[in-house]
Amino acid sequence: MPKPSTSESIDKHREHGLETQLVHGGSMRSQFGEVGEAIFLNSGFCYDDAQTAERRFNGEEPGFVYSRYRNPTLAMLEDRLALLEGAESCIAVGSGMAAVFASLMGILKTGDRVLANKVLFGSCHYIITEILPRFGIKTELIEGDDLAAWGKALSAPATAVFIESPANPTLQLTDIAAVCTLAKKAGALVIVDNVFASPIYQRPLELGADMVVYSTTKHMDGQGRTLGGAILGSKALLDEKIAPFNRHTGPALSPFNAWVILKGLETLPLRMERHTSNAQAIAELMEKHSAIDNVFYPGLKSFPQYALQQKQATGAGGLIAFSLKGGKASAFAFLNALSIVAISNNLGDAKSLATHPATTTHSNISADARAAIGITDGTLRLSVGLESIADLLRDISFALDAAL
Repeated sequence: MPKPSTSESIDKHREHGLETQLVHGGSMRSQFGEVGEAIFLNSGFCYDDAQTAERRFNGEEPGFVYSRYRNPTLAMLEDRLALLEGAESCIAVGSGMAAVFASLMGILKTGDRVLANKVLFGSCHYIITEILPRFGIKTELIEGDDLAAWGKALSAPATAVFIESPANPTLQLTDIAAVCTLAKKAGALVIVDNVFASPIYQRPLELGADMVVYSTTKHMDGQGRTLGGAILGSKALLDEKIAPFNRHTGPALSPFNAWVILKGLETLPLRMERHTSNAQAIAELMEKHSAIDNVFYPGLKSFPQYALQQKQATGAGGLIAFSLKGGKASAFAFLNALSIVAISNNLGDAKSLATHPATTTHSNISADARAAIGITDGTLRLSVGLESIADLLRDISFALDAAL
């Protein structure tokens, strides 16, 4: 039977290229010698004797004890993700929001202070502004692209900084390296939600972050099949702070979902390349259309933070934010005219998906708060898929014409 994956078991792949790591990294074979990774759909594990059980629970002997803690299939996924991110360790959880919450609650206590950029996914905004204050944790939202504001806020001690960059849905960037430098002086740990860029294009740990979180639902699965999340960072930090919270509160990832995500990682570089090339062509089309008020795509030279994008990322990804001149009526007309692109609040899928943030992903935020971060009634988010670019351009062009 396979042995639990350890840091030693993935070291042999750290020198390999990314594509090789994503095909072979973390794999464990059972006594049957399977080529494709096995799915271990079990909750518990047996021990040869009582002494072995005692040593496993004491951490004196490697091995699995319960799938809420870890499971062979999860171990393979975690090791492969650690290779992909260039991290020492990874903890896989049941969803992206479980990853966000565990990364924060594992390090926070009453009286602590947390800073986050203003432009956040609706559920992240809710955790920062509604849930954390219930536990006596002080929170502040900072304009993500304003380094002076970050500097002022971090002139006082803080416990954690949470950053989305690119942010959902406007793709606003935060200078991760600069904020990490400021955060360290304030005694704060930095958590980066890197889901839009993916680890293919951006490595927050290399920029100074302490933890990186993902919804593996996006891009990593990439075909709209599973929910999943991941937290990555140093082994010491995850073992001491995050693993106990995860084990005792139970946001466990299903072994089946872990297996689906594990197999999805094998094609991630190929898919990201196609997402990006398709998105670039669509963004360039949108720039020229009279229905468009603004288009934000990190691959466009007109992108307000293009220089920062070039500095901290190696690719622009598959997400586009844009606003239509006619407001909500035009936005709905655009969505309803689409034929190939589906209306959905998901992203990072093989299928192209479009959503209206004000009435979906960010509807829990007040209209004034949305306006303050650049989300208008005419704002739309497009997750560009893997379809024929000629078909997508025709579909988008027709929908834009319908929005006039």
